[in-house]
Amino acid sequence: MTTEVRVPTLGESVTEATVATWFKKPGDPVAADEMLCELETDKVTVEVPAPAAGTMGEIVAAEGETVGVDALLATITEGEGAAPAPAKSDSKAAAPAAEASDEAVDVMVPTLGESVTEATVSTWFKKVGDTVAQDEMLCELETDKVSVEVPAPAAGVLTEITAAEGATVDAAAKLGVISGSAGAAASAPAAAPATATPAVASGGKDIEDAPAAKKAMAEAGINRDAVTGSGRDGRVMKEDVAKAIAAGANAAPAPAAAAPRAPVSSDDAAREERVKMTRLRQTIARRLKDSQNTAAMLTTFNEVDMTEVMALRNEYKDLFLKKHGVKLGFMSFFTKACVHALKEVPEVNAEIDGTDVVYKNFVHMGIAAGTPTGLVVPVIRDADAMSFAEIEKAIAEKGARARDGKLSMAEMQGGTFTISNGGVYGSLMSSPILNPPQSGILGMHKIQDRPMAINGEVVIRPMMYLALSYDHRIVDGKGAVTFLVRVKEALEDPRRLLMDL
Repeated sequence: MTTEVRVPTLGESVTEATVATWFKKPGDPVAADEMLCELETDKVTVEVPAPAAGTMGEIVAAEGETVGVDALLATITEGEGAAPAPAKSDSKAAAPAAEASDEAVDVMVPTLGESVTEATVSTWFKKVGDTVAQDEMLCELETDKVSVEVPAPAAGVLTEITAAEGATVDAAAKLGVISGSAGAAASAPAAAPATATPAVASGGKDIEDAPAAKKAMAEAGINRDAVTGSGRDGRVMKEDVAKAIAAGANAAPAPAAAAPRAPVSSDDAAREERVKMTRLRQTIARRLKDSQNTAAMLTTFNEVDMTEVMALRNEYKDLFLKKHGVKLGFMSFFTKACVHALKEVPEVNAEIDGTDVVYKNFVHMGIAAGTPTGLVVPVIRDADAMSFAEIEKAIAEKGARARDGKLSMAEMQGGTFTISNGGVYGSLMSSPILNPPQSGILGMHKIQDRPMAINGEVVIRPMMYLALSYDHRIVDGKGAVTFLVRVKEALEDPRRLLMDL
């Protein structure tokens, strides 16, 4: 039986890729889900796993070729001649099936998500010699966006930890070894070199860089040693060359060297604590700075009287909870108000792609959430088609997963607009930063009683400042102000939302 290997989904708006590197050649045995090749798009690097175990057949798309989504890359021959034993796992090739409970089982890095190629080992919950149950949590990995828990693939004894806390590992790395019994523990050291050998070999051989990267280096006249590779085994990708070129052009590749710290006395230095930024914090810092450097960002402000929303919420919150099983909060009102305003001012729900403006005829609402490790923005898809109850349930579920570090990459991608509620922390007014490539973000703030002039009289009202940061390249001042006014009107008279006014 022959199985086809095809180009996987490459991501939103990505229609083609370049075959960067083949890790297998015709005739090689392959295991199910083993990485066969690496594709390079203009945004991310995508690894293509084997859809089935067998023997590598014909390679249809050679390195350097450009392929579209679902294009045929190669074939795999399944069956008796497919060398099934090696395809299962390098460290377990010689172990008979009847002795599965006694063999050494490798603990591998789980799937990290699309476009995520490496992670940092943050915490080991077990130490060498500990007994573990199947599916018991062994360690936690930290990626640019989420934390990933690694369960034990089998019950036994943790006999080896190959990636210590703080180590950076790629998507196919081995983390440790579990032996099923004392006999297996004794054989584990013999099995380890079998999996360690490829790493040593890859470190000692010449790494084949992506074809597009070679071309870019040749055109720019850049030496290979001047580029740091981010691909598999340190392979240089096209984006690495672009970063190296940008670093040379900006003459500021290392801010620490250009702007060293001010002198610190020995007494003060002894009381300082230096902690490496987490990968999530580094990503947050980079994305926010990129947003400022790219977009023509501007913020406009308004304020809203929350009297009617608070009265409506107080009147129906008990009945709402009884019927829908979730509390009625303010976020559903703001989400509905923003959806309403985005229909009238669609450029706030759009994004720039080169010289085009891409208008979204849907609303995937990002809800910024603070977590112990940093800010994340889970996305509620098709929020414009949801009821109040559906929105509240989605916000509660995403918020809980965000706090527990359980969000997947897919849950934080594809947003078209974002709401950030700094009011829960007591913020009275702020200027939120755009979440690229989005063109708008609404900042909510603290509800505070303030004296207001209403019909010629001074009355005390619960007021909230609103802030809309927007990309002035495609959103004009009129559109931004109109958006905030529509949000204000909908919240001050929530009946307008029911009437679609």
